[in-house]
Amino acid sequence: MKNPYKNKPWFKFLSNKYVWAILFFVSWMVFLDNYSYFDHRFLDNQIEELEDNKAYYQEEIKKDEEQIKQLKNPEQIEKYAREKYFMKKENEDIYIIEFESDSIQKTNP
Repeated sequence: MKNPYKNKPWFKFLSNKYVWAILFFVSWMVFLDNYSYFDHRFLDNQIEELEDNKAYYQEEIKKDEEQIKQLKNPEQIEKYAREKYFMKKENEDIYIIEFESDSIQKTNP
């Protein structure tokens, strides 16, 4: 019994042991290895996310450093205390005006 596909070029290509070895190696590297393509994609996404976080926090550090520089001035300390903590001087009245959009609306169940 003779194989009818033996002289076909695609059969010769697929029956080559080097082709099988390369296919095995590539499939192993893409799917099964500890350093597979999918693991690399996942790790690259994590790296991008961490770099974005790093940029955000560096920007926040710059803002905080600028605020600390401003708070070395006694007038700025007083302004900050009045705005953030609603502090006041003696014999002074402070009125806090809240708008409807600023308050949290409670819903009754």
